[in-house]
Amino acid sequence: MGTARETLSIDGRQPISAELAAQVGELCDRVEDIAGRGPVVVHVSGTPAQGRNEGLTVATVSRWERALRRLERLPATIVGVADAEVGGPALDALLATDYRIATPSVRLTMPVDSGATWPGMALYRLAQQGSNTAAVRRALLFGHPIAAREALALQLVDEVTEDVAGALAAVAELTGELSGRELAIRRQLMTDAATTSFEEALGVHLAACDRTLRLVATEAAS
Repeated sequence: MGTARETLSIDGRQPISAELAAQVGELCDRVEDIAGRGPVVVHVSGTPAQGRNEGLTVATVSRWERALRRLERLPATIVGVADAEVGGPALDALLATDYRIATPSVRLTMPVDSGATWPGMALYRLAQQGSNTAAVRRALLFGHPIAAREALALQLVDEVTEDVAGALAAVAELTGELSGRELAIRRQLMTDAATTSFEEALGVHLAACDRTLRLVATEAAS
């Protein structure tokens, strides 16, 4: 993907760790340094085995979740590429991306350990993004995998293809002219719309409109 300035690979077989959170943080540092020029690609694959959470602390989980929150607020288009089994930190990262490409072999899974599915923020994001469908409930409560085509129907991924390189090139063309900083503002407005009343949202949207009009005026004057 020629216009992608940064990439990151998340192996879902690995446990959540401070090192994994640091990798995401370093990516965010680099993207912010270049002001979000070009899409960022996050490759995800793998799902944890039983017992992967042994020794994990709440502090480490919190650090990981904060890193993901920073990722999904980056001033850039974040593209997720999913392949094969995707669970644990790989699923966490995928659900924090803007546009998601899946191969036909993809299966999204909520890992089961200690008698229940992992109650991390992937549970929150799946419930929020996939609506309260039977397939999502089965995934969240019982760890039932969501196959690629089902994920597409649930709008958890944007496309399913074997031609990942072609899909990435198409996304780069689609987002090539967009400002990363402006995209981040639109993303936040869209996210807040689900939980904010019209009256509360109006001021924020007017401020965003004012910002855009100022940019237009500046460009016209230059």
